Amino acid sequence: MRHTSFRRLLLAALVCCAPVVFAEDGEWIQLFNGKDLEGWTPKIRGQEYGEDKLHTFRVEDGLLTVSYDEYGDFDGQFGHLFWKDSYSKYKIRVEYRFVGDQCAGGADWAYRNSGIMVHGQDPKTMRQNQEFPVSVEVQLLGGDGEHDRTTANMCSPGTHIEMDGKLKRQHCINSDSDTYAGDQWVTVEVEVHGNDYIRHAVNGKTVMEYQKPQLDDRDGDGKTFIKDGDPMLSEGTISIQSESHPVQFRKIELMPLED
Repeated sequence: MRHTSFRRLLLAALVCCAPVVFAEDGEWIQLFNGKDLEGWTPKIRGQEYGEDKLHTFRVEDGLLTVSYDEYGDFDGQFGHLFWKDSYSKYKIRVEYRFVGDQCAGGADWAYRNSGIMVHGQDPKTMRQNQEFPVSVEVQLLGGDGEHDRTTANMCSPGTHIEMDGKLKRQHCINSDSDTYAGDQWVTVEVEVHGNDYIRHAVNGKTVMEYQKPQLDDRDGDGKTFIKDGDPMLSEGTISIQSESHPVQFRKIELMPLED
């Protein structure tokens, strides 16, 4: 017999004392309700936590939409929409598509570019002009119809990961996914096991796996969270990005995992 109630209380205490919604194995929790942004809070570069003066994140026609129609110029206003709870071991699955044209002033690399940030820092600790939370990014990319461009890559703002027992310090590592151009819907699932390993899958196919997410002791933001010399990351926040190209999500769901 498993002492389920005690185990859940203990896990909740371990995840930074944040309120965590638990479910039995196999049960998906819908993080996006299709009606509003309940449970989500924005942090836009240059603005205070909770502000979104240009209505970047919104719900339109039942879709969580990242829009720039009120922007004159993107001007480096990177944004993230944070879910209210932190987690350690879970699966997160999103269905997304890129639409429309990139906002004026967006960088070339940000064309059809968004992301899911996992093991992220508390947004209340972000500097006002900080571009990205310290986190591990599951990079979502769309193709231009001419060139190969993988999705569900790994990027590491303020962090590092290991692959095959070797520390990887490069900022981004490409997955083995196909290229998805146009406005088609793509499903990305991320399986996160604390500090052990993280797996990316696209449309049901595993495209990347790595281990030991950790803080970067050479990064100005990342190193501030290293405690007692231990850089390893085992839990954190979840957020989605605004990086200058419109993107829509029709589903965001999470399955907490047991030990």
